Formats: sequence, C-alpha cells, structure tokens
Amino acid sequence: MVDLTELLADLAEESQTLEALVRPLPPADWSRPTPAAGWTIAHQIAHLAWTDHVALLAGTDSAAFFASVNAAPDPARLVEVGAQEFLAPPADLLIRWRAGRASLAAVLAAHPPGEKLPWYGTRMSPASMVTARIMETWAHGEDVADALDVRRPGTDRLRHVAHLGVRTIGHSFATHGRPAPTAPVRVELAAPGGGTWSFGPADATDRVTGPARDFCLLVTQRRHRSDLALDVTGPVADEWLDVAQAFAGPPGTGRPPLNTRPAHSSTAAARTRGVRA
Repeated sequence: MVDLTELLADLAEESQTLEALVRPLPPADWSRPTPAAGWTIAHQIAHLAWTDHVALLAGTDSAAFFASVNAAPDPARLVEVGAQEFLAPPADLLIRWRAGRASLAAVLAAHPPGEKLPWYGTRMSPASMVTARIMETWAHGEDVADALDVRRPGTDRLRHVAHLGVRTIGHSFATHGRPAPTAPVRVELAAPGGGTWSFGPADATDRVTGPARDFCLLVTQRRHRSDLALDVTGPVADEWLDVAQAFAGPPGTGRPPLNTRPAHSSTAAARTRGVRA
C-alpha cells in the first residue's frame, strides 16, 4: 500500500530542491526563457503555484473547482492562462508557491484515502494527486535547470515519475488517437542510487531498458527519444516511446532532438535509413 506520508515528504523535498535553485536568482534571471516555448523561469514557477491552487480547490471545494473549469473561455489554453495569471515579482511568487503547496499538502494529508478528488477529465486519489505533483515539480524543474544550464542529478524520487510514466501507457496511446496496446511492456530502469526498478511482466516480449532519469525525461516530454540512452525491443514499446506522456491533457508537443545521434533501440537502423522521420 502506498504511504501517503512518504509521498508528501518526497513532494516537499522535490519542491525545496527546485526552490533552492531559483531562490538565489536575481530578478532579471527569472525572465530567462526555458525550453517550453513562451515560458520563462517565472512562468514555470507560476504554473506550479497555479496547479497547486486548483488542486487545493479540488480538495476543499469541488463546486469552485468545476466553476473554474467551466469559466475558462478557452479550455485548450487553461494551463497557459493559469501560469500568466499567477505571475508576480519573484519574491511574491515564491511566497505564493510556498504557501500554496503547504496548504495543499495539509489538505491531501487529511483527505479520506478512499475518496477521490475531481480533476481534469478524471478523478484522483490523494496518493495519485501527490504523485502527479511530484512528476510536475520535477519536470518543470528540469525546464528551469535547462534555462540555467544546470544538470541536476537523479534521485530516488524519480521512481514516482517512472511509475506514473508506466501507468499512463494506455492514456498516451488514447490521447494520440491510437488504440490501446494489447501486448504488455516490461520496463527495467537503472536507479540513480543503484539497483533496478522494474515494471510489467518479466516475460513480456516488448521491453524498455535504460537509465531511470532518461526514461523520466522521455515520459515527461523533456527530451526527444533520440537524445536518450533507452534500449527498446518490440513494436508496442517502440510506438509507445513516440507518444509517451505521464501528464494529463491533450497530446504534448514534445521537444526536438538536441543532436543527430540515432535512437538506442532495436529499430535504430531503420530510423537512420529514413523509414521514419
């Protein structure tokens, strides 16, 4: 059984790690562009603060949550508008983000474990909500780190991101208008602290193996698969890595390749021959 207290502790640590990266920045650096088109470092933090805010609404006032969804003039731009609305001077933004995530953690800790919260197009248990917040905090933290030209080492908290990435395989296909795969996929990842994290049946023909950090960068669409050391076997696994996304909502746009190194997969030769663009 998932320990919500441990999940909340990991979320707090992930948030503090990102805050430690941005807190010392001079105000001008908060305007640095990040790999997300049109988003600065300030937008990344504002987005996290806004998402904490709407998650808090979901956990305390479902009517207000649904009202905020229904009031959106353009649901497709809900995320962008939310980030823009929560922009503020850096010091104020940090205070807002810190207070919001603390309030959300308190509400989720007290929420009945078996009672799900409303969310965009679905309902989530408190544990699933915290896991999603860890994933988002880490992913947007990667955007901030890229803007600052900093490479953050992986931590064991990435297991939550990897777990979510595997759980959303069906969603990844569906959101791209593709039928859900019927063949299982085995995922074996080298954990940052040593050892292996394994998901899926051990005898599955379709497989994905490689560093956990690379897999997490892929399922959060922070890197193109050709820039990652992931070995792929089988057609289902290969197709999955083209559409994988651990986050809800419409298909993400992904990121262009950083280099021309061929993909580490059983289909790499076919790709370099131009079979797929």
